[in-house]
Amino acid sequence: MTADARPATTGAAAALRQAGLEVDDSRLARSLYASDASLYRIPPQVVVFPRDSDDVLAVLAVAREFESSLTMRGAGTSIAGNAIGPGIVVDCTRHLNKLIRIDPDARTATVQPGIVHAALQKHAAPHGLRFGPDPSTHTRCTIGGMIGNNACGSRALGYGRTADNVVGLKVALADGEIVGPRGAKHGLGFSVEEERRLRGFPVEQGLASPLLADLNKLVDENLGLIRTEFGTFGRQVSGYSLEHLLPENDRNFERFLVGSEGTLAVVLEATVRLVADAPHRALALLGFASMADAADAVPIVLGTRLDGDVELTACEGLDQRITDLVPGAPPLPEGRGWLFVEVAGAVAAEVEAAASRIALTVGAPSRIATDLREQAALWRIREDGAGLAARSLSRPAHSGWEDAAVPPARLGDYLREFEALLTEHGLDTVPYGHFGDGCVHARIDFELTEADGRAVFRRFTEDAADLVARHGGSMSGEHGDGRARSELLGRMYSPAAMSLMAAVKHVLDPRNVLNPGNLVDPEPFDASLRLAAPPAGPLAELFGEAHRCTGVGKCVADNTSNGGVMCPSYLATRNEKDSTRGRSRVLQDVVTGKLPLHDPAVGEALDLCLSCKGCAHDCPTGVDMATYKSEVLHHQYAGKRRPRSHYTLGRLPKWASMAPAGLANRMLKVPALARLAKQTAGIDQRRSLPTFSPRRLRSFAQPARVRPAATPDVWIWADSFTDHFYSETGQAALALFEAAGIEAKVIPERACCALTWVTTGQLDHARKIISASVHTLYPYVASGTPIIGLEPSCLAALRTDAPALVKEPRVAEVAAGVQTLGEYLTTLVADGRWSLPDLTGTEIVVQPHCHHASVLGFGPDLALLEGAGASVKRLGGCCGLAGNFGVELGHYETSVAVAEQSLLPAVRAAGPDTVILADGMSCRVQLADLAGVRALHLAELLAGRR
Repeated sequence: MTADARPATTGAAAALRQAGLEVDDSRLARSLYASDASLYRIPPQVVVFPRDSDDVLAVLAVAREFESSLTMRGAGTSIAGNAIGPGIVVDCTRHLNKLIRIDPDARTATVQPGIVHAALQKHAAPHGLRFGPDPSTHTRCTIGGMIGNNACGSRALGYGRTADNVVGLKVALADGEIVGPRGAKHGLGFSVEEERRLRGFPVEQGLASPLLADLNKLVDENLGLIRTEFGTFGRQVSGYSLEHLLPENDRNFERFLVGSEGTLAVVLEATVRLVADAPHRALALLGFASMADAADAVPIVLGTRLDGDVELTACEGLDQRITDLVPGAPPLPEGRGWLFVEVAGAVAAEVEAAASRIALTVGAPSRIATDLREQAALWRIREDGAGLAARSLSRPAHSGWEDAAVPPARLGDYLREFEALLTEHGLDTVPYGHFGDGCVHARIDFELTEADGRAVFRRFTEDAADLVARHGGSMSGEHGDGRARSELLGRMYSPAAMSLMAAVKHVLDPRNVLNPGNLVDPEPFDASLRLAAPPAGPLAELFGEAHRCTGVGKCVADNTSNGGVMCPSYLATRNEKDSTRGRSRVLQDVVTGKLPLHDPAVGEALDLCLSCKGCAHDCPTGVDMATYKSEVLHHQYAGKRRPRSHYTLGRLPKWASMAPAGLANRMLKVPALARLAKQTAGIDQRRSLPTFSPRRLRSFAQPARVRPAATPDVWIWADSFTDHFYSETGQAALALFEAAGIEAKVIPERACCALTWVTTGQLDHARKIISASVHTLYPYVASGTPIIGLEPSCLAALRTDAPALVKEPRVAEVAAGVQTLGEYLTTLVADGRWSLPDLTGTEIVVQPHCHHASVLGFGPDLALLEGAGASVKRLGGCCGLAGNFGVELGHYETSVAVAEQSLLPAVRAAGPDTVILADGMSCRVQLADLAGVRALHLAELLAGRR
């Protein structure tokens, strides 16, 4: 019986429930946790969410009883496949995610394994401290996961690897024994010795466990082997780090466990070292003709003498093909590859001088970045490298041969041979990574959907492993070996070293319970490949789109501080199924026929997707879940009865065009009729009903028979929402232009973007509506007169959904021919045809509509506001209403929870004279419903209509 076909409830799941644990063995959970950020798919039997260390020990006991594998997941961002397994998968991020204590004097923090790296940094920052290692996934990776992989990050030159920053670990061995620093107090207030006594384990003199005595005996029998083959350079992460058990290294068992990928013990608590964060940083940007040339300069960078209290903290390599994917990226020196060299220190002048000295010594085209905002923008490009690299080539690029490392002095030669090897196998990549440590990340365009492509994958990977070994390198430089590289360890280690690692595993985990298939007795690296399953089922055409998600997990981080939107539903629920990644995993199973389209798991995963388009902009790999959801709904309800809200809210523009505004408003003020209307439409009774504008915006257009022949300076497109519900916005725009001496007119014909039909998956109807609207708008666009749209969601639908659904040239012309108000006004300012009003002293809290931020771009609007002298607080995230989503039955609580992430706290904190700005109808309705606030549109603000 295959894993996918296993019974709904296993003995292990039943035993876990009986033990009182939080357990999920549903079909949905098994899809969500079948993959991490690697190439592999292995559905678990059951997922467990422990609340404390006792829960973890109970899981261990069940795993032993039922001979089930146990895999600790971390944040699920593993690129090596070591966070998935066929038995029990343990997710600590839901509950076991706390800071236990922080000691600023000792500069240590004790944490539970599920705490996110960024959360630890927030706790440490008020003390002027930080946890040193900072992987690119720092906004979502867990400390437990970093310990499992010995994660390093961009600043390992300055702060070291995770192993260098672990002070002590409290762990459970496979047999349930608790091991940790002697005498150290832990979460329950007990020392390790006291806890062992409470759990019935003997307390030996010396070592806490007799198993450690056996381990040290094994080490003593192989001292020469360990000294010559293990720990030969800083990024030798592959295999077990046995060098830490040498007598001269104080037999440091905790550091030895770091990087063992959950195969030897389970982390219950960790005490880590904190370091002082230097107050000043400078970034030397060095340009080169190729990445290999950049690598040649690394020894020069590392050898440059720095004066004063300044240290080199990072030396990163970045390829032009990655930066080309980032519009608006800060300028870089001439080149096709770059080194980002960071120095830090206590004195700003010394830091800048050190960066300049490095640039001068290297002699490459250069620029020094000292502005913190610019540095942050540059580092964000590097942090998104894995996702951006996945779509930087003509074919999708994948992990697999991902993070090999060689001694830095050999990096240039290695890269040239590596690129020749790729050419030999007909492959391509975009190298980037931690060049100062000799570690190279590479997403490669393997064609894994075909048998021939998988054969190439095997041949290339074996040859690449041999190449790394010839250069004295490591199969992995920071992500661990996992399923991707464990089979290759024999190409860098001798048979004696391989036997020693197997013996270590047998001592600590003789029954092979802990994360089997990794490091010792591994599975083939080309087994269980997620992409090997062929497309199948009614959504087979979405195979490539669904597999855009590589699992890097940016969607399970809070991106709102940088103006990001993704993923509002996950931030509200903290449930994997409500993340872009989780939904992608479910759809990947649908498009390969592993999960039926009509399975409840599909609906459950997509139900809380707000169709906000945040992922289309914020996801490094370009996942567009709103589009996928529309396609799923289209196929699910083809020829079938739809939910009520699809016929009502999903066709709102149609019904609005038929309703007499005055009569509708009077009727809906009658409580009984309003309740009946909500019930009929599938609207939550706690929601208000929108009020129709007394006069439609199109009524301000001159009738065709009296229009003069001359065209105006600008046309205003009366989208359905502005036309029927917010015509005052259009009136404000007309007044704004009139005051500026610009002739503006409203397009008199009806032209709907079909947004509500698109979001509810009524795509056949949507195509007809879009075609009609394009026929209407095309002559206006073709005339060359500028056209502006005032409702962001409608304009975004015109720009993205319309060209995707209707394949004809005129659609693309119309989509490109309509501007936002901010875009048009920016042009007027640049041409000297309009001057900004003086908004000095005006405080503004602005909630960009999700589609404005993610599709249209909010930059022009923000620049106008700041250029006018206003003090602007731009909010990230979503308002939570999102068209029909927030008013539908079953969504109210989530809608409010989304609003509470950023919008409502900001509004409550605003002063009485603060302007609340929101162009989107959804945002304005949400603010009125939940905060009792009337928000202004940009047109109203600039026209002085407060």
